[in-house]
Amino acid sequence: MHLQTTPEYDAAPVAVVGGGLAGLIAAVKLARTGRAVRLFDRARHCGGRATTRVHDGFHFNLGPHALYRAGAAAQALAELGVQIAGKVPPTSGVALIGDRLERLPSNTRALVSTRLLSWRGKLELLRWSSALQRLDARAYDRQTVAAWLVEQIQQPDLRRLVEAFIRLTTYTNDPLHLSAGAAVAQLQLGTHPRHGGVLYLDGGWQSIVDALRHAATVAGVEFRPAARVARITTDARGATGVVTADDRVWPAAAVLLALPASEACELCAASRLMSPRPPREVVAVRAATLDVALRRVPRPKQTFCLGIDRPLYYSLHSASAQLAPAGGGLIHVLKYLGREEASHETVRAELETLLDRLQPGWRGELVEARFLPAVVPASALDLADHGGAAGRPGVRLARAPGVYLAGDWVGSEGMLVDASAASAVAAAEAVLADGFADRRPLDAQHVVCR
Repeated sequence: MHLQTTPEYDAAPVAVVGGGLAGLIAAVKLARTGRAVRLFDRARHCGGRATTRVHDGFHFNLGPHALYRAGAAAQALAELGVQIAGKVPPTSGVALIGDRLERLPSNTRALVSTRLLSWRGKLELLRWSSALQRLDARAYDRQTVAAWLVEQIQQPDLRRLVEAFIRLTTYTNDPLHLSAGAAVAQLQLGTHPRHGGVLYLDGGWQSIVDALRHAATVAGVEFRPAARVARITTDARGATGVVTADDRVWPAAAVLLALPASEACELCAASRLMSPRPPREVVAVRAATLDVALRRVPRPKQTFCLGIDRPLYYSLHSASAQLAPAGGGLIHVLKYLGREEASHETVRAELETLLDRLQPGWRGELVEARFLPAVVPASALDLADHGGAAGRPGVRLARAPGVYLAGDWVGSEGMLVDASAASAVAAAEAVLADGFADRRPLDAQHVVCR
């Protein structure tokens, strides 16, 4: 097989593989230190799951997205000078239980009046919520959410409510396997006493992507879009470069994989490197979402609903962020998918039925409805059997010097985009600390393609 080599450079660049938020953050961090960085992405445009599509003035994220104000992603973006525009959505809303809607106990008045909880459940909620921030989340890393709920909460109605909030904060509907430590940490993040809650972003998450891409361009990052990396090349010292699907060899001083878990494992296997985790451990978090653009919202005050006995979610995101033209609305209706399978038609009908209940007449105002039956909020579930977030692989790939990892499944900090951002920062810092970014390239003739 003929491999075409690329021109040599004075200093071998760091190859960042993956143009999602983790890859962009790592690329900016590295390039701002003066290192040469080349970013490869299989898509024609950066963004990955943070991509936003605009249609008739409506901004469609890939399902509902929220940025935790106290999370690692918000911190990393602030440190990079990326300004975020958006608003904190209201905490009030309704809960769907059976066939009835009840007020969520988001404040004292709602707690007193709601029929969602018994008086015993209300009293326990007051005690439990005041103690939540004092819990040591890591103490429950190896305990499942299901076991933790039984151990920690006495009243069944409150237990069911807290399980629904865990689904909301983690996007996960798998209490028999999800680590309670990871879930508790997310609950604590969302109820942080000073910076709790989330932001819905004006213009969607593409605003973050565009800002990071601009920062990367200014810092000198070289972008290689529509370039799928097929293998990593190594020699006795470690990584020497990557090979793209067109058999072109790109020398590199270090390789940083900012990919979903399954893709990173496949690439390591193709490169004959030790996989960061066995394929059986990679269980993606899945959801089905119906994203709806309306010319007019029939009930504009109906902004949020959380399913209690069913894993459902509804939110009028445009009530808090600039995502729709004046008078219009952008709604996300979602089902958190478990391990059981259901037909796409059945799931879509369930989501449309919920929308009929909350926004009667929405079909007559429809501009566009986009159904995504299998979005992936997180590429690997934090399993209790493997120690939750503490059981994730680190940013350095074992037995492969010069190869680094970043993504929502890497490192022990945060979940979802917070894990992506934290691991991206840590991986960039590891590249710099290990000195690989300062290494000069080998002559192209000595690149070993395994």
